[in-house]
Amino acid sequence: MTEIRLGTIGSGVIARSVLDGVKETDGISLAAVYSRTEERAKSLADEYGADVIYTDMDRFFADTDVNCVYIATPNLLHYEQTKKALEAGKHVLCEKPFCTRADQAEELFNLAESKGLFLYEAVPTSFLPNYKILKRELSKIGRVRLVMSNYSQYSSRYDKLIAGELPNIFNPKYAGGCLMDINIYNIYLNIALFGAPDAAVYHPNRYQTAEGVIDVSGVVTMQYPDFISFCAGAKDTWGENFFQIEGENGYIYIKGGGNGLREIRTVTKTSDRTLNEQSNPSRWYYEIQDFTKLLLSENRDAFRERRRVTLDTIRCIETVRKAAGIYFPGDL
Repeated sequence: MTEIRLGTIGSGVIARSVLDGVKETDGISLAAVYSRTEERAKSLADEYGADVIYTDMDRFFADTDVNCVYIATPNLLHYEQTKKALEAGKHVLCEKPFCTRADQAEELFNLAESKGLFLYEAVPTSFLPNYKILKRELSKIGRVRLVMSNYSQYSSRYDKLIAGELPNIFNPKYAGGCLMDINIYNIYLNIALFGAPDAAVYHPNRYQTAEGVIDVSGVVTMQYPDFISFCAGAKDTWGENFFQIEGENGYIYIKGGGNGLREIRTVTKTSDRTLNEQSNPSRWYYEIQDFTKLLLSENRDAFRERRRVTLDTIRCIETVRKAAGIYFPGDL
């Protein structure tokens, strides 16, 4: 492949952030936009220079000029739309959370492999330059004994929820909730760095909706052989966001939390230094830059490593949310 000709499904804030990155990246361009309404599709296409718009999804997937699809729709639609894209012979970048169930994710990755296609979950973390710094710095703090993280982001849609509305982001029908939207970043970074935990449990603050119980905040405790990781996330509060890894010889503090890795501070008995190789404030810029490079070079090793992290993250989240009594349509 010499160029990525991208088709996009979804037109929200995150989709626009990703497309901002596309505009700044060589080797990738927006070729087509799908939306249920022509007005929304045309607006996005005009803003980002797409040649074609679609309001029929089958026609969108049949477009032979599109060789990669970016999916940024409500969570519960990811599985079906990703499967259709792969069956149509397209590479896929799908927003997090990739799927709600591990069996779905395994099916999709196997389908991609069988067709020689690449399938990535759009979690910026492991695409960031500071992620490489973080992995390198880990050896400096010795044996890890404790990990603590917080990602709290008060949602304006929480106000709508308590006013009696049911936005998609809090709707069990669309696999919403804090764990899927916010705390996934903490869990993903733990698994990317340390692998799958031996055990995990979720203690959520629940909210009863007309469609079922949803979580608006909570804490996941992940048990590893040598340490415990506490992952807090909230959409009904706000606070100082961070990710801290404590070892026997020092600690690493990540400013702003695990989703953006804004700076990496390593403190030991003999040194205290802060590193940052991300001059661009947009984490999606780096995500698209690295994704484009990996896809054009057909880097199978990077694909398989991210596949491992995605699958282990989905398994962990599926296990803890079901144990906490949070279910979505299609759950077994």
